[in-house]
Amino acid sequence: MLKRIKDSIFDILRQADWLLLCLCCGAALFGLVMIASATNFLNSWKMVIVQACAIVLGVGIYFLMSQIDLTEAAKRWKWLLGFGIMFGGAGALIGGFDPFVLGDYSGILPEGVPFFAFFIFQTVFCATAATIVSGAMAERTKFISYCIYSLMISAVVYPISGHWIWGGGWLAQLGFHDFAGSTAVHMVGGVASLIGAKMLGPRIGKYGKDGKPRAILGHNLSIAALGVFILWFCWFGFNGCSTVSMTGDETLAAAGSIFCTTNMAAAVACVTTMMFTWIRFKKPDVSMTFNAALGGLVAVTAGCDMVSVGGAAVIGICAGIVLPLAVEFFDKVLKIDDPVGAISVHGVCGAMGTLLTGLLAVDGGLFYGGGLRLFGIQCLGVICVIAWVAVTMTIIFLVIKHTVGLRASAKEELEGLDIHEHGLPSAYADFMQATSVTAVASDNAYPEPVELGAGSRRTTMDQAVPVQVVSGPSGISASDVKLTKVTIVCNQAKFEDLKAAMNDIGVTGMTVTQVLGCGIQKGKTEYYRGIEMSMNLLPKIQVDIVVSKVDPALVVAAAEAGHFDCKESSVYRKYWRR
Repeated sequence: MLKRIKDSIFDILRQADWLLLCLCCGAALFGLVMIASATNFLNSWKMVIVQACAIVLGVGIYFLMSQIDLTEAAKRWKWLLGFGIMFGGAGALIGGFDPFVLGDYSGILPEGVPFFAFFIFQTVFCATAATIVSGAMAERTKFISYCIYSLMISAVVYPISGHWIWGGGWLAQLGFHDFAGSTAVHMVGGVASLIGAKMLGPRIGKYGKDGKPRAILGHNLSIAALGVFILWFCWFGFNGCSTVSMTGDETLAAAGSIFCTTNMAAAVACVTTMMFTWIRFKKPDVSMTFNAALGGLVAVTAGCDMVSVGGAAVIGICAGIVLPLAVEFFDKVLKIDDPVGAISVHGVCGAMGTLLTGLLAVDGGLFYGGGLRLFGIQCLGVICVIAWVAVTMTIIFLVIKHTVGLRASAKEELEGLDIHEHGLPSAYADFMQATSVTAVASDNAYPEPVELGAGSRRTTMDQAVPVQVVSGPSGISASDVKLTKVTIVCNQAKFEDLKAAMNDIGVTGMTVTQVLGCGIQKGKTEYYRGIEMSMNLLPKIQVDIVVSKVDPALVVAAAEAGHFDCKESSVYRKYWRR
């Protein structure tokens, strides 16, 4: 294996034009010196680093281009298409140029599979790698920046590493195994997410002045659950259909086994994380459990065709434990704000699943007597893909940051990117009232108040405010007694208890309003994705009770006995006098 890698490197180096390469590098180094001398010391190092990264990228592109037959490429359109880079040749590092997918791919197609069926299947994998990044950089990234880095991932980053693994590149030649994309798809997206989220910075309010993370709750866990179940179901298409063909008894048996291992890993990971968070935080974390199902699916994707059902369960257990720890590590230690846990789900679980394939593969795994060869190749592949994605995405994000900008303004972030980026104030209608009026009220929609005639009889105060004397002085009229309003704020679940307590002391009327309160219940610590929740808006019930002849002290005492928050204010009867 090492000899093959060494021979490939020497072949590339022998083909290089070293005179041209040295002249270009010399000019680039001279540029670095000029940049450093033309700027002050505090700012020059950032510009020097950007320039140095560009030089490294340029040298890498030079060596990649040296592996392409430019004479053959010149016969086609001068376009660079990701599918051609990935599958358009048998080179060790890169496929080839193929605009509009005009080349002949019959040699890589399984028997009986139409080309465009294979093409669209691979396109979905490419799109998945790009969209993973959007979750980690959500709520604060410019839309134009999202479009640019998605283009670069789809056209360059993913196809090159994908060629190494699936296109006949050097990792495939060594025997690296990634059946449906734990490394090729998910880890690529996870590493890109890590670089992007770190460079972008956390959301406003995510970390306090003391550096401790604050929980920012998702707005709808029901929708999140629906998304997880859709992905879980569709994962059978990712993994099972990666057999490419469903004809023949052998293929059908393989597909059935893949379906079982895929489902086993997801289910076991889901239950493991639920129990893990239950023990650790005294309650099962729903959001983390959702992520665990995806983490188990990601982890088993590399070796779903080579591990047994028991091996898939082991992978699920590992994913279920590692995932919440990884989420906390990135959130609390590295201070990287990842709203959906994409780095942990796709990056960490993808790498872990690929490595576990080298241990648990029935054919060639270390635990099955296969030795260290497969495990060593899996480790080498994971390390090299991480390095490739980290370097290229760092350069891409730096270029975007210093050109069009990477992060939206604070105002756009706080008010909502949908409003400023897309002009959609009603994108989340459940968060705000509609700003447009679509109907016109009729003429009688707002009737005028009725005026009493000269001979009309007005209701007396004692008739208008019927009360029952429970305690206090007797022989008084309603017009001589002040009104006291008692406001009680309670949990929705305790409202019936409050009504019963008020009825016991003679209060039969109240005004109830649904409100939002800031804070959490006293003596109770809540967690969200492993982070202690502090001050959050929670639904409450506000009860307003106005009493006159009922002693307000009884109302307050009854409320305090039920552990309700209350306050009283006095409103004098003269407010209602004519």
